[in-house]
Amino acid sequence: MDIRPKHFGLLISLVLIMVIIAGAIVVHHGFSARDTPSGIEKAMARTMRSLAVPSRARNMNNPLPNTPENLQEATAHWADHCAFCHANNGTGDTAVGRNLYPKAPDMRLPDTQKLTDGELYYTIKNGIRLTGMPAWGTPGDADEDSWKLVYFIRHLPKTTAQEAEDMKKLNPQSPMEKIEEQEEEQFLEGGTPPPQSRMQHDNKGEKK
Repeated sequence: MDIRPKHFGLLISLVLIMVIIAGAIVVHHGFSARDTPSGIEKAMARTMRSLAVPSRARNMNNPLPNTPENLQEATAHWADHCAFCHANNGTGDTAVGRNLYPKAPDMRLPDTQKLTDGELYYTIKNGIRLTGMPAWGTPGDADEDSWKLVYFIRHLPKTTAQEAEDMKKLNPQSPMEKIEEQEEEQFLEGGTPPPQSRMQHDNKGEKK
């Protein structure tokens, strides 16, 4: 990670302070990922993130045009790769996002939206240490997919409920979900009812 030398001392000081705070949390409350980070932790995390992004990256401009086609590709990419933690609408309200520490942020809010395009791109491409955010893309190369995602992140505050619902078709499915979908399709084509449907049918019969 490229840290500006003039900020290295400040970064070390922040790390030491965070270690002390983490130690106090462990002593008094344990170290559960279910806890909500304190205001001090959030402020320090934002400061460390800012210091960790090189100025050259912060000032980068998105080289791709903001076209409907690029936004559509980014939407599909987000639904397939990012929504698992961040949700289709960017709220972070998913089983994984709610239980990370720190929690997946609501990316519609100013804390994310006020970041520059370069900061968003750098974060997507390089991840954030000590969080659940992984690094995506190939190191050293211009990553068009990540730049397209920057446009999608800018679109998140305007995402409609219908858009988020439509994205569900693009979300990855678990093996069990795929089996259930295949069984439902077979049933609609005249095959035998899927197990769940048979169970509901049996339960209705018992009630009668």
